[in-house]
Amino acid sequence: MRVEDQIVFTAHHGSWKVADRLIDMDDEKVAHFIASIANTVNAKIPEYLTEVMNVAGIMSLAEELARKDLGDAVVALKSPGTARKLGQLVFEKDKKLKKLLTDVAKALLVREVLSKKVPVDYPEERLSEVRIVFPYNEDHVNFTAFHLSADPPWRAVRRLIIDEKTPMADVARLLASINESITLKLPVYAGIDVKGIDAWFGEFKKVKKAEIPAVVEKYRHFPAENYAPGHFVEHARVYALRKALEKIGLPLDVPAKSLEKYLEKK
Repeated sequence: MRVEDQIVFTAHHGSWKVADRLIDMDDEKVAHFIASIANTVNAKIPEYLTEVMNVAGIMSLAEELARKDLGDAVVALKSPGTARKLGQLVFEKDKKLKKLLTDVAKALLVREVLSKKVPVDYPEERLSEVRIVFPYNEDHVNFTAFHLSADPPWRAVRRLIIDEKTPMADVARLLASINESITLKLPVYAGIDVKGIDAWFGEFKKVKKAEIPAVVEKYRHFPAENYAPGHFVEHARVYALRKALEKIGLPLDVPAKSLEKYLEKK
């Protein structure tokens, strides 16, 4: 039986109830829809990490760093002093597990600080309504993407049934995994020139502290309109930020793999 091309996102957990589906698989509509999903899951991730780290403390640290101008804030995010502060905000004593959670905490901090300075989310609204029937009676998060007629075909299933034994960090892991899947696919549907963005920052290799301001300036002057169609210029700007941070060695997105390894070894 042929699976119908569609994208579905549903979440039912506590007061969080969202359910929507896209069946018109026009590239532009797909891009806008999955951008909304990415914004939605990124906003929820911190709520599911409070059992393993002091999220309120991370947000307070973000407020402090965000008082700096953009260049100085990025330098501070990269500093060993900030890494030590983050380590103190993680609820873990085992060194290897602590490192995994600190990587996650750093991504939370980077996103929160930069959200006060530049766009880190896509311009679409987050999903907030129940528009379709939930596919499961149990509490869950579900993301399903089938676009088998695309070139290349896209098939993605990210699903977690939540019960009283489910670690909340496992929900965060799933949300981070959904975001990663969308990060890879959004440029395909939005026509974002990712290779061109890579080339824009190509002069930077292993960036030292003294070079961080130059990377930030390169980002400031990024001509996003040259790297995406009109509807997706701001999306390209987010990808440019992600690439600039990658050059510096900072994450914009919570790493699902770090949470996965933590949960496996805990």
